[in-house]
Amino acid sequence: MSGPEALLLVLGLSGQALYSARFLVQWWASERAGCSVLPNSFWYFSIGGGLALLAYAALRADPVFVIGQLAGLAVYLRNLRLTHRAGPARPR
Repeated sequence: MSGPEALLLVLGLSGQALYSARFLVQWWASERAGCSVLPNSFWYFSIGGGLALLAYAALRADPVFVIGQLAGLAVYLRNLRLTHRAGPARPR
């Protein structure tokens, strides 16, 4: 495997690792809270992983993957914006 191909593989695997880690973050936060929660870190991991995977898809010139990542990133950014605009969570 050549240098550029190896770097591309590292980029793709790193993006997938970040993207997958968001589920561990959500699981951990829910276990600590005793109920299902979505912490802001879930959205940050989604954005980080999505950006890395978007770069990977663009470098691979895969339009299907690029469109999918762009759509996901729009949702993650919107949800993060909504949580910041709502302010601190209120107790139930």
